[in-house]
Amino acid sequence: MNDDFDFDLSPDQWAALRTLRNPVANNRLAKAYLVDSLVKLGLVVIDDGVPAMTPIGRKVLVRGSCRLLDLAA
Repeated sequence: MNDDFDFDLSPDQWAALRTLRNPVANNRLAKAYLVDSLVKLGLVVIDDGVPAMTPIGRKVLVRGSCRLLDLAA
């Protein structure tokens, strides 16, 4: 089985995914289209109207952390 979690996300999508790490911060997501794009990729689900990161979303965030550092540089 190939566990390839290499997604080519935009900086805004990375920021939305990082925000979803903290369930309390979910209310601060202002851009619904970002959440919708992450749902379509299977990285986020909507549970009772609240976005939540999927296990795949968590793996993508962890594996993409080095890419996030490159973006900040």
